[in-house]
Amino acid sequence: MSIAFVISAPSGAGKSTLIRRLLESDPGLLFSVSYTTRQPRPGEVPGVAYHFVGREEFLERLQRGEFLEWAEVFGNYYGTHRSYYEQACGTGRDLVLDIDTEGARQLRLRLPEVVSIFILPPSRAILEHRLRQRGQDSPEAIERRLREAAREAQRYLEYDYVVVNDVVEQATQQLLSIVQAERCRRHRMDRVARVVLESFRLSNVSLRSND
Repeated sequence: MSIAFVISAPSGAGKSTLIRRLLESDPGLLFSVSYTTRQPRPGEVPGVAYHFVGREEFLERLQRGEFLEWAEVFGNYYGTHRSYYEQACGTGRDLVLDIDTEGARQLRLRLPEVVSIFILPPSRAILEHRLRQRGQDSPEAIERRLREAAREAQRYLEYDYVVVNDVVEQATQQLLSIVQAERCRRHRMDRVARVVLESFRLSNVSLRSND
């Protein structure tokens, strides 16, 4: 069974950069491209950054039960299509999902074994600087995002792991370590372990934690 890694963060925390580096570093990962009703930003490629659709199409897909999770953020809809998880399971890869805190909550209800990671900025001041440097929002929108970030950051307690994105290279390595550690959990390695035991032609072997 594929592992679903959910990654959430306040806007401007550098989540997209970290996810891109994570995917570049591990070919065993598949990225779930979300559907959204918002307009593309400069440089965003449809089908790569998001699947950009109209509100009517999004709501029709929602009505048909196509989304594992969905949420309305800043007046736009976002959703994770279930086909990506099916594709990951079918190809033996693990899935990376870039979704907000509400979407992560929904996904945990549908996929109980989901692994959740929260990305924090080093400080509010650095987050504000990143948002202003990005040059995509008005001063009013930046203030709104900062208020929302303060609210979202408090939900880190709902996640399995927390990564502070201060130095990008270090934060990327931490994400890779989380992925590798989760793949090595005993219940996920059980089939491999049994094959190893079979090679010794042993039966009824009792594994002990100190062996």
